[in-house]
Amino acid sequence: MRSDAQLRNDVQAELDWEPAVNPAHIGVIAADGVVTLTGHVANHAEKHAAEAAARRVKGVKALAIEMTVKLPAADTRPDADIAMAAERGLEWSVLVPAGKIKPMVENGWITLDGEVEWEYQRRAAERAVRNLMGVTGVTNAVRIIPKVKAVDVEKRLHDALSRQATREADRIQVSVEGSEVRLKGKVHSWAELDAVQGAAWSAPGVRSVVNDLTID
Repeated sequence: MRSDAQLRNDVQAELDWEPAVNPAHIGVIAADGVVTLTGHVANHAEKHAAEAAARRVKGVKALAIEMTVKLPAADTRPDADIAMAAERGLEWSVLVPAGKIKPMVENGWITLDGEVEWEYQRRAAERAVRNLMGVTGVTNAVRIIPKVKAVDVEKRLHDALSRQATREADRIQVSVEGSEVRLKGKVHSWAELDAVQGAAWSAPGVRSVVNDLTID
């Protein structure tokens, strides 16, 4: 098991390695596998990249984000301009259903609202707006309202886990109640946790996933 100092050094090294991140103003604290990122970044895209970099590091069991976005003066944009750019970004994404999601902007923070059928569409909407200039944060309030409710979600999900995450399949318990999937058990890393959660969201008819998985 990595010591706190080793884990902190590994996360800092990964931040240095990530080209989308300037680690000069980012602090790293590690305690018992929990990593806290502090400081500030220049935009929301960099904040997201820093979070993703930290999650890639082996030994990170949980992540706390205390970073803030401090936009350079040259990158500041009126909310109306950001809202217009967000609308265009959603329109131009082939993965976002036309007219289903509306952005609202306040002080550079985008809130997405609307309804889609699939989780991948919800995530695609967030990706379409988070890298826009002037954005300080994104709240994804898009709801999943599937047209088709699958009665065999649990079986199909178990089959998917066996195909996509063989090592974890026997260590994971899946329960389905209505359109909600609950995951319990242990995985080996953040990457494997994301893979299992992604498989759950890919099942037809799933509207929510309760992830009680832990990293061992």
